[in-house]
Amino acid sequence: MVATVFERNPTAESVVRHSLATTKQSVFWLDDVQRPQYETLRGNHTTDLVIVGGGYAGLWSAVRAKEREPQRRVIVLEASRIGWAASGRNGGFCEASLTHGYDNGMSRWPDEMPELVRLGVQNLDEMQNTVARYDMAVDWERTGSLNVAIEPHQVEWLAEEEGFLDRDAVQAQVASPTYLAGAWDRDGVAMIHPAKMAVELARVATDLGVQIFEHSLVKSISGTGTQTVTTADGSVEAQQVILATNAFPSLLKRNRLMTVPVYDYVLMTEPLTTEQLAAIGWSNRQGLSDLANQFHYYRLSADNRILFGGYDAIYHFGGKIRAEYENRPETFAKLASHFFTTFPQLEGLQFTHKWAGAIDSSSRFCAFFGTARQGRIAYATGFTGLGVGATRFAADVMLDKLAGDKTERTENAMVRTKPVPFPPEPAAAMGVNLVRAAMNQADHNQGKRNLFLKALDAVGMGFDS
Repeated sequence: MVATVFERNPTAESVVRHSLATTKQSVFWLDDVQRPQYETLRGNHTTDLVIVGGGYAGLWSAVRAKEREPQRRVIVLEASRIGWAASGRNGGFCEASLTHGYDNGMSRWPDEMPELVRLGVQNLDEMQNTVARYDMAVDWERTGSLNVAIEPHQVEWLAEEEGFLDRDAVQAQVASPTYLAGAWDRDGVAMIHPAKMAVELARVATDLGVQIFEHSLVKSISGTGTQTVTTADGSVEAQQVILATNAFPSLLKRNRLMTVPVYDYVLMTEPLTTEQLAAIGWSNRQGLSDLANQFHYYRLSADNRILFGGYDAIYHFGGKIRAEYENRPETFAKLASHFFTTFPQLEGLQFTHKWAGAIDSSSRFCAFFGTARQGRIAYATGFTGLGVGATRFAADVMLDKLAGDKTERTENAMVRTKPVPFPPEPAAAMGVNLVRAAMNQADHNQGKRNLFLKALDAVGMGFDS
């Protein structure tokens, strides 16, 4: 078995230990923004549309609902704080892709990919227009993304791509001894401050007349006509409901096996000095990711910190979401080691923050959509870590479906079809761990997928990065 670049060039344990010596377990993005408090739902309320979930999908749904129909009464119910979960702790890659990358989409909907690409670019353009129109302070930078080859076999994967950079050209963009080649998508990705995006979406929504309630966990949804959404201290009667609950257990039994929560881990450095920045270049501030199955993603913040995440993706038996899963010292040490293998010239740099969060993974690696209760409830979930941009598209899909409209969004096969569900436990845990082992094996075998992964591909499970 061939060693990967991180195994061939391990970082000294003392360097890793020093880098993590003062790191606190906290989400940098959430520490870096002032979040207004919203009241808790108490008593009985009525509205036209109630949205369950105060992350990106729920907040975009609220904003788009009011933009489409300003007189519509809209209430958002959030179990904790606005943007506290995936929307406040992701990497901030806002991608045009609706299909978790072009290759994933082509493997599933090849005939519709030109249309899905067009819709994705249109969606990202409209997001940018919204940010400008409402003067949203979200650190928006449409710098694109740079995929880098760190193993020889990955170079040929990039060679035919638009924006291909050979070794010298990629080193001129970002200096790392691990980079053998790259491909720069200059326009298809914007970098944002994740927590600021959530806070600003909430601000825009309330300015448009939306009511937001925090600490209002929904216990149940009932009704055959008007839907009653019940929390511990109150209820809302609404003509229509949008479910935007991400990785958390669905309020619809039909969707309980459609996603599994997988934990992703992240480190954030202290701000780089002018000299440190000069040592690595990166003046064009693209988002970066490598091409391994167990891949890393990283980017610069507005104050020139480096966020470095990915590689380990951890599933816990039973699909539980618990705070104690967020602290995994062995993963943070591994990430720190990989960071200094990537940028040895930054030895001595320290990480100020470490955190983790659950990703709503679906077997097709991108969101799926649907309705329930004779079209009175709409839902979207399963974004699998690439939902920052796609949530706005999802909001429009859900609103189209609630309106009963057939649009270019609702009529494509991606929106009309569902992923293969995951099996119940203990098969789910066994399957996820077998997949992780097989993907690790592929990374040690020039990316070649074994028979197990090929069989999953054939039945539509599509485990691919």
